[in-house]
Amino acid sequence: VPLPRAPRVCTDRGNSASPTDDSGDDEETASPTDKSELHHTIKNLSLKLDDLSTCNDLIAKHGAALQRSLSELDGLRIPADSSEKLKVVNERATLFRITSNAMINACRDFLELAETHSRKWQRALQYEQEQRVHLEETIEQLAKQHNSLERAFRGAPGRASTTTKSYSEGSLSTSKGEDSEEDEDTEYFDAMEDATSFITVITQAKEDRKAEGGTGTGPVDWTSPDNMLDGASFVPTEPSKVKRRARIPDKPNYSLNLWSIMKNCIGRELSKIPMPVNFNEPLSMLQRLTEDLEYHHLLDKAVHCTNPVEQMCLVAAFSVSSYSTTVHRIAKPFNPMLGETFELDRLDDMGLRSICEQVSHHPPSAAHYVFSKHGWSLWQEITISSKFRGKYLSIMPLGAIHLEFQTSGNHYVWRKSTSTVHNIIVGKLWIDQTGDIEIVNHKTNDRCQLKFLPYSYFSKDVARKVTGVVSDSQGKAHYVLSGSWDEQMECAKIVQSSPSSPNMEGKQKTVYQTLPAKLLWKKYPLPENAENMYYFSELALTLNEHEEGVAPTDSRLRPDQRLMEKGHWDQANVEKQRLEEKQRLSRRRRMEACSRGCGGSEDAEKEVDVYMPLWFEKRLDPLTGEMACMYKGGYWEAKERQDWHMCPNIF
Repeated sequence: VPLPRAPRVCTDRGNSASPTDDSGDDEETASPTDKSELHHTIKNLSLKLDDLSTCNDLIAKHGAALQRSLSELDGLRIPADSSEKLKVVNERATLFRITSNAMINACRDFLELAETHSRKWQRALQYEQEQRVHLEETIEQLAKQHNSLERAFRGAPGRASTTTKSYSEGSLSTSKGEDSEEDEDTEYFDAMEDATSFITVITQAKEDRKAEGGTGTGPVDWTSPDNMLDGASFVPTEPSKVKRRARIPDKPNYSLNLWSIMKNCIGRELSKIPMPVNFNEPLSMLQRLTEDLEYHHLLDKAVHCTNPVEQMCLVAAFSVSSYSTTVHRIAKPFNPMLGETFELDRLDDMGLRSICEQVSHHPPSAAHYVFSKHGWSLWQEITISSKFRGKYLSIMPLGAIHLEFQTSGNHYVWRKSTSTVHNIIVGKLWIDQTGDIEIVNHKTNDRCQLKFLPYSYFSKDVARKVTGVVSDSQGKAHYVLSGSWDEQMECAKIVQSSPSSPNMEGKQKTVYQTLPAKLLWKKYPLPENAENMYYFSELALTLNEHEEGVAPTDSRLRPDQRLMEKGHWDQANVEKQRLEEKQRLSRRRRMEACSRGCGGSEDAEKEVDVYMPLWFEKRLDPLTGEMACMYKGGYWEAKERQDWHMCPNIF
């Protein structure tokens, strides 16, 4: 009986197709090597199918031969005892034949399916490749058509030969008049449906002063060197009177498998999941909240604005500047302990005093109050909601920010945008800020609409872009804002506005004729060696510096955070577990006390974690209609007396 030949087995693992991730970070087109591996894999699969077909035929052939041999034995004259054994063997052979036939049929079905689907896969792959090429050609053609239309629009009769900036639904393109030359290498930008749609035409300062429909803002002289929106005067000139540290120990090089921890966190609230300090930076969320004050001089300058729409421009620049520290800060801050506080007593050099308190643990919520001797105050209660979605992490700060100027009584309210950390699983981590922010002056009803444009793969525009328009209570636009949340913001005064011609979809854009833009805010350069110090700014480097006289609940005194800053991460993790267990014990004691006080009722179970903040109290916010923690006073008086007997022992 001939033996079946052994199936061919590919032992060259180096030529087999290796598994790759589906993160979308691979090259745009398949390389020749990828195509060669694909063809090699298909060839190997075809050989395996041939081997399976050969084995199928051999099993059928030898099974039939075995059945014939048993039938011949059955016809011979043999003893009775051997006849019984032969009967058993014959039955087993019959079962084997039935089973083999079933296996053969299954193999035949598999073979047919494999051959059919193999052809389908090849056709589908070929179709996808053709569609990709077609899509690339279509995009290139549309970009060229868009370029031609732009040139035709700028070259239309009656168009002024001025420098233009087009903010077309979030995209930006620049030219220098109708006589400018453009080549085929012009950059093209994708259109974002939800972006503000307007066009800005920049003219000279002395032109169009009396243009019909102009939106001049009264007696303010834009060209005056003393104008409040002159960005050159925004750099603070008052030197610090206290010598503060300019560096911290370098970040140690600890390896950690991020995915091994994060894979169990998909869809969950991260504040409820214990994390090692390896994911952190040596600052608490209270200190990160205080970092929003780094460009406080914008508000100091805004105090002297008599024109509310000009003041709104500075407030908008301040709101955007708070995100500039996040561009490289991919590590998370420490989640504060319940009752933890952080003070920033900088009346001498910054002209302000700031106090934060962690008023809730689940969800994590911090209350903040700032007083400036220059004539403004700011307060907020921010609740952090964060969800891990698999490839990215969404961080949503909830709560209103209030800013009030004492002299004018102007009261501004706005909310923060959503932060997203991308490439959690594979690739380099990066942060994006997205969403719309509306800043409202509740005294004058002036408004500023800011849009944080999300990063787009197809866009070649400036990354981290922000655009906006400042309008008065009648809805009349006065200023156009533009810039990026990690670098700078500019504003341009509108002297005339008019609707554009409708596009093919019937939509119209507003055309704003503006004066040249003025710099509102520019980010400070990072300190030397910042990449080894968690990319901290000059202010951030000083926030965890030890200071005498602070409350015993101050973040500077948190032991695990201090150990991490010194580079002792293993000890910091041990200390972090101790603090978390201590906090859980305190919560159980509050539950027991509440249960005893309420007689063990169901209402007691619903209010098990009632915590009364020390320096803040819940009040109804009359402007937002929400309950929020507001500063009730007493902290700075307690510091003056050095009387901290009321503070809980949380560390």
